[in-house]
This record gives sequence, structure tokens and C-alpha cells, in this order.
Amino acid sequence: MNDRIRLPRVPSDPGPRCRSETWPAGGRDQDGHLSILYRGPLASCDYDCAYCPFAKRRDSPERLRADRAALERFTAWVAGRGHPVSVLFTPWGEGLVRSWYRKAMVELSHLSHVRRVVIQTNLSCRTGWLDEADLTRLALWVTCHPSQVAYDRFLAKCRDLAGHGVRHSVGIVGHPDHLDTARRLRADLPASTYLWVNAEEGRAYTDDEAAEWAAIDPLFGYSRFAHASAGLACRTGETVVSVSGDGTVRRCHFVPEVIGNLYDGSFDRALRPRPCPAATCDCHIGYVHLEPLGLYDVFAGGILERIPADRPLRA
Repeated sequence: MNDRIRLPRVPSDPGPRCRSETWPAGGRDQDGHLSILYRGPLASCDYDCAYCPFAKRRDSPERLRADRAALERFTAWVAGRGHPVSVLFTPWGEGLVRSWYRKAMVELSHLSHVRRVVIQTNLSCRTGWLDEADLTRLALWVTCHPSQVAYDRFLAKCRDLAGHGVRHSVGIVGHPDHLDTARRLRADLPASTYLWVNAEEGRAYTDDEAAEWAAIDPLFGYSRFAHASAGLACRTGETVVSVSGDGTVRRCHFVPEVIGNLYDGSFDRALRPRPCPAATCDCHIGYVHLEPLGLYDVFAGGILERIPADRPLRA
């Protein structure tokens, strides 16, 4: 069946947005909440997707040790905070096949000041470790790669997540070869599971092609085109930051300018409203924070895990 849950209407081309007339006050949310997108040295993956530069890449033992140490340091820093924190792990590779990512997810989920801990994953790992986590705070951002996993195996894992009350979204890259799989997933997954579609990098979609993907993901229009972002108000650098393994803090993954370091506290003094310096923004983990798009309303309560506000908090 098709997903019948009503979502805000999205035009096929959201188009450029006007600059916000005013900036929000303060350097954090009113209660001090900070969202962190963390990416350590890990760059290896167990999958071999043609569209990914990290497919089947192997990390050396030294790099893996460095990644583990960096993640443990980051987890300890989060544990010591006196204000609310949310974390999205965005590894270049697949994190959950590494024990230290599973351990970090469990530990952070049990901290009372952590609102949400999320990781982007291909779900190739076993899921028994989730039994140790606080599922009121943990969520998964799951991507299906049809060339890498049998459909029934992937679907069974997603159903297992839903059956155990693990908050998650499921998505797929909008390649023509994936369309039939995406349709099957939308029919087979619970209606409460949001199935998102990422526009394939470099691909131009005709209106008819875009309509096919939008029938699966009503929010596909946001992904179809890069958003003209230069000068727009954006929450990154104020209430959202990107952190690398050595603690270097940038406003987001897509702006190279360094604003401080996590571990010496210099980043904290640098948090403030900033207009976007990039010409365009074409990745969900970036443009979701652009204020004029209004996606904090669309994804309220599920910004980091990419779940729209009208989906239940638990499956």
C-alpha cells in the first residue's frame, strides 16, 4: 500500500528562499541545547556501492584505534555536559559494525541530558545490542542499498526495529534502478515508518521522474534541487555544530572554516547566528537547518533522525 499519512505539501522545486529579516537571539536554544554532528577518522565500509567513494575501503589497525580513542573521548565530553545535547553520528564508513560505536550509542542513550543519539547506518550489523539502550533517546537513520543486501533480509531487520520500538527512518538513493525496491519498501514497511528518498548526486530529474519519487516520499522536492543558501539564516554555528575526531568544530560538514575546538572550550565562545557562506546546500543534514525552509516544523522532534513530526515517537 502507499503511505497515506498527510505531510506538508512540497513543490517539485522549492526554489530560492528569501533571507530572514531577523536573527534569533542567543547562542543556543533557550535551555542551552546543542546538536552535534560527529564524524571521526573512520572511513571504511562493508558495502561496495558504486555511488560511494568509501565502498569496501579498509582502515588500518592504527586508524581504527585512533577512531575508537577519538569516539571515547567525545563520548566522555558529552557525558560531562551540564546542558542538553543531541548527537548525530555521520561516519564516512559504517559505524555499527564497530563495537565502540554500539557502545557509545548505548552509553549516551542512558544520559539524562542527552535528548537524542542517532547514527546513519546501512543496518548490516546485528541488532541485539539495542536491547541495552534506552530507546526513548536512541534512533537510527537507516539507508537501503539494494545492490548490497537481499531485500527480504533488509526488510526483516526494519520490521524487527519496528517490532522492538526502535525509532528509525528508512531511506534510499533515488537512482532509477532503485525505484522498484523503493516502491516495495513503501508497501511493506509500516505506514508509521518514514521512507525518505535522497536525490542522486549529479542527477537531473524530469518532472515525471520526480513525481514517481514523490509518490514514495512526499518530501522528495526538498532533495531534488540544491538550495540557494548564500546569506540565508542557518542554525549551524549557533545551535548546531560539526565536530571531527580531534575536536575541531565547524559550523557544518560543508563549510571548512574552523570556529574552535570542542575540548578547549573555544568553540563555545564562538557560537552565534551566522548567515550561510556557501552558494548552495544540497544535503539533508545541511539544508534541514536553513531557517527559511521551515524544516524544523516539518521534522519537529525528529530533526537528527529525519522523521517528520506527524510520525509517532515510537513505532
